[in-house]
Amino acid sequence: MTVAEIVDDVRSRGDDAVREWALRLDGVAPALAQPAGEPPRDAVLALAGAVRRWHEAQRPADVRLEVSPGVELARRWTAVASVGIYVPRRLLSTLVMCAVPAQAAGVERIVVVTPPDGAGLVAATARLLGLEDVWAVGGAHAIAALAYGTDSIPRVAKIVGPGNAYVNEAKLIVSRDVAIDLPAGPSEVVVLTDESAEAGVAELELAAQAEHGPGTVCRVVRAGEDLEAALAEIDAIAPEHLVLLGRRAESLAPRVRHAGAVFVGRDSPVAAGDYATGGNHVLPTGGWARAVGGLGLESFLKPLTVQRLTPEALARLRPVVEALAAAEGMPAHAESVRR
Repeated sequence: MTVAEIVDDVRSRGDDAVREWALRLDGVAPALAQPAGEPPRDAVLALAGAVRRWHEAQRPADVRLEVSPGVELARRWTAVASVGIYVPRRLLSTLVMCAVPAQAAGVERIVVVTPPDGAGLVAATARLLGLEDVWAVGGAHAIAALAYGTDSIPRVAKIVGPGNAYVNEAKLIVSRDVAIDLPAGPSEVVVLTDESAEAGVAELELAAQAEHGPGTVCRVVRAGEDLEAALAEIDAIAPEHLVLLGRRAESLAPRVRHAGAVFVGRDSPVAAGDYATGGNHVLPTGGWARAVGGLGLESFLKPLTVQRLTPEALARLRPVVEALAAAEGMPAHAESVRR
């Protein structure tokens, strides 16, 4: 059975389908996860505090402008009403990276799904963050449940969080009907280094990233005399993580265009960003960094535009509307401004 068929089955049969797929794939029926185990409380709260501080600073400003006499436009930001978070097996830090920005944005309802193995630990971590709605169910069927809703798992407006190939395919399929953050695939790190850098530091970065399992991209780009070629190679890859090492690290950082996150210098390891700095580690992979960025506060917000016109302004703009409506064959549009 394909991912698309699993998604369609859950959309059609709801809880019955989710239960059947959970039993078939994980051997465990879906249920609300009960907190179990002892998450590293101090570390979780330290990370949550850093994530909150960094993401609260990202709040975009509302804009209000009289673009011409009597024509006022406003653009204000409002929180997405509900969010579903997919937390891969036991990745407590990913829960923090997704849940805390959602809370900072003002999301009213947050639902967490996570594979049953380790779900108790995820639920215990969620409780530290003030979250209770954690479901021990993973895979494509969990994504479909969030997207379309069941009697047990409520539908959400947006789904965020990384996952395996099946989870990401499911996210892309349901993106026709619900917003998603981005399809985060196998982890990636590129280390840009030169003769002045410590070889051991690059090796540490590659080894750390390789822990994410098969399919992880671990690559070294050597910056010799042709820096332009090295930068062009990096931009072509558009890696999830880019580590800059060597004496030119600081000068090269502003020149990077396409990467999920950039770590500058020997004392800026990717793992610090994963677990402690507050920068978000839910980042684009597979070249998506050429067009999108990682998770941020704006991922949980949406802009709303408000328009106001005075009678005099409408009269002044009427000929513009009438001319364009006529060109496009929209007579009712033209008529609607004659009042």
